[in-house]
Amino acid sequence: MKSFAYKENLRVKASLDPGFEPAIVGIRKYLLDVLKSGDFEEVFIALERSGIDKSFYRTVVFSDEADKHDDNCFYIERLIKSLLWVKGGYKIQYSGPRKLGEFIKKTFSNEGHRSFDSNFMSRIYEKPFEVEFVDKDDIEIIPEPSKPIGRNLDGYRIGFDAGGSDRKVSAVVNGKSIYSEEVIWFPKQTSDPDYHYNEILQAMKTAASKMPRVDAIGVSSAGTYVNNRTMAASLFIKVPDDLFEEKVKDIYLNVAKELGDVPIEVANDGDVTALAGSMSLNKNKVLGIAMGTAQAAGYIDHFGNITGWLNELSFVPVDFNVNSIVDEWSGDYGVGCKYFSQDSVIKLAKNAGIEIDENLSLAEKLVFVQDEVKKGNKKALEIFQNIGVYLGYALGFYDLFYDLESILILGRVTSGEGGLQIVKYAKKVLKSEFPELSKKIKLILPDEKSRRVGQSIAAASLPKIK
Repeated sequence: MKSFAYKENLRVKASLDPGFEPAIVGIRKYLLDVLKSGDFEEVFIALERSGIDKSFYRTVVFSDEADKHDDNCFYIERLIKSLLWVKGGYKIQYSGPRKLGEFIKKTFSNEGHRSFDSNFMSRIYEKPFEVEFVDKDDIEIIPEPSKPIGRNLDGYRIGFDAGGSDRKVSAVVNGKSIYSEEVIWFPKQTSDPDYHYNEILQAMKTAASKMPRVDAIGVSSAGTYVNNRTMAASLFIKVPDDLFEEKVKDIYLNVAKELGDVPIEVANDGDVTALAGSMSLNKNKVLGIAMGTAQAAGYIDHFGNITGWLNELSFVPVDFNVNSIVDEWSGDYGVGCKYFSQDSVIKLAKNAGIEIDENLSLAEKLVFVQDEVKKGNKKALEIFQNIGVYLGYALGFYDLFYDLESILILGRVTSGEGGLQIVKYAKKVLKSEFPELSKKIKLILPDEKSRRVGQSIAAASLPKIK
């Protein structure tokens, strides 16, 4: 299936990635064509996470009689893929053209082209994934719930941030960090879960040794967590399923028990990124994006709460070029983890003609490129400018799903001058392509220390002390 191929209309282009086709540009042109045709139908989608937790989305597509089935299929597949990873859900309720609905049902089945996505949702919500055809009037629209997160600053706390290439820990006393450290580790390359457990435990013990006692532990970790249990996480991608069930699902709960049955709260690292921004800025409607081994994201709504959405922007398509880089885990092209991570830096370095020693780890390759920036290598700096272009267009796309006012950018990729260039070029895209959004939102790059260890400090505030 061909993409919409509207990259020739871009006002700001990714100089090192001439094939880049921003999702939002393709979607805008498609919807404009649909409305201009006058031959369209409404599509109504509900995503169910539980009986009282649903999300809803309305759009339009060409009618079955318009002979635009391929365009409809491309659009709706990319849209539903995005909705699943932003909002989450084990059930899609669909109202719209039947032919398009049958395509959705086949595509997101266990044997379909997007079986990774449907199977992942089944794993997270522990229910079979399904697509249900309904009449629009039969969909019960209910308010989406949200709940408070963190902001507890009393006592002696440990904040732990489990990244894909480094682990960070902080000892926090009454809201102030008295100790922080970063340690390189290799969780995504290791199949033995005892390695993960011992590394996490060692970090906790190090922080604990800096305080007279530990009242609570807060964990910021890549992946999806329900009741502090690991449902799915790329950190443990090499761990076999049987060992995952036995040793990974309760890995953080077991560490807390070993430290004396200390109260613990585990949250997705993206949510903690957003929490850190909301706390430091004293603002809500915050989208936090952490660029490291992959792309993590989280959202604080207008109440200052988290929504219960997945916010896994790592798997949300930002590039509609069907020949763009493919994510090895999901098997899909153009998704966020390859555009807002160290993988993106490495990809663009190759395009820029910068040679990197293949024997270096991914984290070391990123540092190599960042060192080139410090040396004045303009091609190395151009890499981060291109990531800024990616980000500007991606924010235009994310605005379809979030009510945004502040965007907090964190993570290893944003360190140094590269981070400043990311923000500069993202603002350039916003001003040129999305002037109203440019006036509405503020891009924030915290100071260097906060960029690197801010999540572990915010994580410490997650649990309440009983």
